[in-house]
Amino acid sequence: MAEHTCGVLQLRGGGGEPVILDRVFLSHGVASLPPNIVRPGILTTLLAGPDGGVRQLTVRRSGADSATVTCDGPRPPAREAEWWLEQATRMLRLKDDLSPFYELAAADPELGWVAAGAGRMLAAPTVFEELIKTLCTTNCSWGATERMVEALVQNLGAAGAGGRRTFPTTAEQMAQAPGSIYRETVRAGYRARYLQECAQMVASGRVALEELRDPGLPDEEVEHRLLALPGVGPYAASHLMLTALGRYHRLVLDSWTLPTWAKRSGAAPDVRAVEARFEAFGRYRGLAFWMYLTEHWTESPTG
Repeated sequence: MAEHTCGVLQLRGGGGEPVILDRVFLSHGVASLPPNIVRPGILTTLLAGPDGGVRQLTVRRSGADSATVTCDGPRPPAREAEWWLEQATRMLRLKDDLSPFYELAAADPELGWVAAGAGRMLAAPTVFEELIKTLCTTNCSWGATERMVEALVQNLGAAGAGGRRTFPTTAEQMAQAPGSIYRETVRAGYRARYLQECAQMVASGRVALEELRDPGLPDEEVEHRLLALPGVGPYAASHLMLTALGRYHRLVLDSWTLPTWAKRSGAAPDVRAVEARFEAFGRYRGLAFWMYLTEHWTESPTG
């Protein structure tokens, strides 16, 4: 099916800082989960557009400092093309200003490489999608996470071209699905109840997840709201703040990050040692820790 150009993005952050596109695509494991497909220089995903129609959105490196955004299907009118361009801009977090973080990283002997344009976290189109995918990473292998998310997409997502499907396009879709879907098809185990309860809370309006994007909300308030959600503990809250919300002060501490820290640093997997190492980064200490752990990611991440 034909692709139509929606626009070209300049690969500069909110403070004019450089952006390495592949480091955004490979910034964290959840970024590689369905319906996303990540290849060198290219990200594709499936989304329901403003008219409800499903299209494939592609972000493709088109120059040293630019990326082209396309969508498939019929040529979109100008207003819709702008909407697709806005989705790509938000997913790439191009409006975020990481220049203060880069100044700190440049002064650190082990993190100076970051200032070339790493550290930007690929965001899902919605906080809800990021929440559900994060719940699927808790207390399980990466293979189990991939299986659960793939099952959610295949059984509850909207169909697009080529047999591919979106992530469930609304919380209502997941809220109305029978519990057996989560227990028997998704095989989410103890997470089944949390997936459905979170969807029901969002669908009913009891929880307004997109409000958490508001930069005026204090970090403490955001964290408090996340921890009040079913199944969200300190790890999931920290992960969501890092990947979905651009709040970088919390360290993501789990069964992957601590052993990886120990292997890279040669130190014991001690939380106090990690906190001391990155304390100088202040509100960016969680991001600095994540960059330290993922410096050598060159293929699809598994953390």
